Amino acid sequence: MEGEGAAVWQGAVLGGILFWIVFASYLDVTRKLRSFFQPWVSHHVETQTSVVLKIQSYGFGFLDALFSGLSCVVSVPFYTGFLPLLFWSGHGKLARQMTLLMAFCDYLGNCIKDVVSAPRPASPPVKRVTATKDEEENALEYGLPSSHTLNTVCLSGYLLHYVLTHTQIQGAYITYLGISLAFMLVLLIGLGRIYLGMHSVVDVLAGLLVGLVILAFWLTVHEHIDSFVISGQNVTSFWAVLSFLLLFAYPTPELPTPSFEFHTAFNGVALGIVAGVQQTYHQFHHGDVPRLFSSELSVLVFAGRMLVGIPTILTVKFCSKALAKWTIPMVANTLGIPIKSTSYIPTLNGSAAVKKSDKLKQGYLQKLLFRYKYKAFDVDTGIRFLQYAGLAWSVVDLVPSLFSYMSL
Repeated sequence: MEGEGAAVWQGAVLGGILFWIVFASYLDVTRKLRSFFQPWVSHHVETQTSVVLKIQSYGFGFLDALFSGLSCVVSVPFYTGFLPLLFWSGHGKLARQMTLLMAFCDYLGNCIKDVVSAPRPASPPVKRVTATKDEEENALEYGLPSSHTLNTVCLSGYLLHYVLTHTQIQGAYITYLGISLAFMLVLLIGLGRIYLGMHSVVDVLAGLLVGLVILAFWLTVHEHIDSFVISGQNVTSFWAVLSFLLLFAYPTPELPTPSFEFHTAFNGVALGIVAGVQQTYHQFHHGDVPRLFSSELSVLVFAGRMLVGIPTILTVKFCSKALAKWTIPMVANTLGIPIKSTSYIPTLNGSAAVKKSDKLKQGYLQKLLFRYKYKAFDVDTGIRFLQYAGLAWSVVDLVPSLFSYMSL
C-alpha cells in the first residue's frame, strides 16, 4: 500500500507539471504575465537610477573590493565548490538540503527573471563593476529579482535554522547573534548589488521578498523532502523525470539570456546528488558518520580527502561531458531528431572562432531560433545537464567510495 501511495502522489506531481507546461504554452501565460509586470518594473528601474548613482558616488577602491568579494562568496560557483566539502566533512544532511534548496532558488529566481524580462540599471550612466567572469555572465541576465539577495536570504536563513536545531549551540544569545549576522550579510549583499551597478532597489527588494517566501516554504517541507530522498520509493526514477520536465517547464525570455543554462546545470546537480545519496546513504551519509574535528576525522585526514576528491570530481565532470557529447548526438541521429549545438560541438555549430562574449550572446539567439523555428534540439542542454549530474553523483558516491577504500 505504501508503494502504491507513493506512485499516486508522484504521478500526480509529474502529471501536474506536464499539464502546466501544456496549459501555459497554449494560453501564452509567460507573455501575458510579462506584459503586466515588465512596464511597472522597468519604470522603477529607470526612476531609481539616481539612487544607484548616489550610492556609487560614495565609492572608492576598498568598497569595490569589498562588495565584489562578497558577491563572489555568495555566488553559485562558490556554493558549487563549497557544498562538496560539506559532504566530505560529515555534514551530509546539511549539504544535501542546501544543494536542493540552492537548485530550488535557482529555478524559481531565474524563472521570475525571464518571465518579467526587466532590464538592469542602464550602463552608462551607472558604472557596472564586473570583476570576475561570473559577474560578466550575470550581467547578461535580466534584473528582477536579485539572485544574490534571494540566495543569501535562503541559504543563510537555512544554515542558521540548522545550527540552532541540529547542533549543541543553543541559547537566546546565540539565536540573537545568528539572526543579526544573517541580517547584516543580507543587507551588505543587497547594498553591494546596487553599489556594483548590477541591480536597482526594486530588484533587491524583490529578491528579499521572494527569498523569505521560499525560505518559509522550505522550512515547512525540508524534513519531508529529506526523508523521501534517503528512504522513499522510486526516488531516482521520479527525480529523473522531474528534472527532465523542469527543463521544459521554464519560461522563454523576451531575449535570450544565460539563466536557462544556469538552471540546467543546477538541475543536473540536484539529480546527481539525489541519485547518489539514495544509493549510498547507509554507507556514507547516515547521521553517525565521522565529522570534521572529531577523532575519526582530523584536519589532516580531511585535507587528504580534498586532495583526492577535488581532482576526481573534475575528472568525472570532464569525462561525463565527453561521454554526453558522444552519446546524445548519436541517439538523436538514430531517432531522426534534428540537432544543433551552439557551443559544445563545433561540427554542429556554423561558426567556430568568435569572441567568447559574442559567442555567448549569439549562441542563445541561435538556440532560440532553432528550438522554435526549425524545431531542432540543442544538444548543449542535454550535455550540460548530464555533465553536472555526473559531477554531483561523484561527490556523494564515487569519491566517498574512494575515501573508504583509502581509509580516509
